[in-house]
Amino acid sequence: MENQASFFSFWKDLTLPQRTFLEQNLRTEVFSAGKLIHRSDGECRGIMAVLSGSLRVYCVSDEGREVTLYRVEKGDVCILSASCLMDSIVFDVLIEAVEETIVSLIPSAALHKVELENPLVELYIYKNATEKFSEVLWTIQQVLFMKIDQRIALALHDERLRQKSNVLSVTHEDLAKQIGSVREVVSKTLKYMEEEGLVRLGRGKIEILDTEKLVV
Repeated sequence: MENQASFFSFWKDLTLPQRTFLEQNLRTEVFSAGKLIHRSDGECRGIMAVLSGSLRVYCVSDEGREVTLYRVEKGDVCILSASCLMDSIVFDVLIEAVEETIVSLIPSAALHKVELENPLVELYIYKNATEKFSEVLWTIQQVLFMKIDQRIALALHDERLRQKSNVLSVTHEDLAKQIGSVREVVSKTLKYMEEEGLVRLGRGKIEILDTEKLVV
């Protein structure tokens, strides 16, 4: 299947029987916005290629504060939903649908069977997982070393690129979850940024007025 080859780079390294087996087990799933898809102590679904929508990979502190580690956008593959296949790597993370999201899913059981037969599949799984460490480390660096206004500015910049607009459909609570803060602090900082002419605040929306000064 040409589409699967474009999503899963290991597809070209499979034998014909292995491809046929995975194609027979492949399924499409639809998740509504806000749906919790994966948690470390829950079901190990498998690897998912995002056909539309986006997923948020995040962790939660003991106090209940959420920090978004990274997003999985259309055309990308979410590997941590198959964390049960990675014995030596433990990710205590949650995955939710940011919006209605459609994925192409290879169930863990089917993938594990092929993984045992084809070491290139196992290599793909670990390579994909370890590559995410750079994004996770960048997030940790932001939380530890950047001021709150810098973190909010970067989050707004990322949302601008993702939504392809200066008028962002994002709430203060969304931003707080993304940067690992609390809504009250985010709201106070955004109000200051509005007074400085960087943004305009609305109900459920934030308009970026000065993109250059925002990320300086």
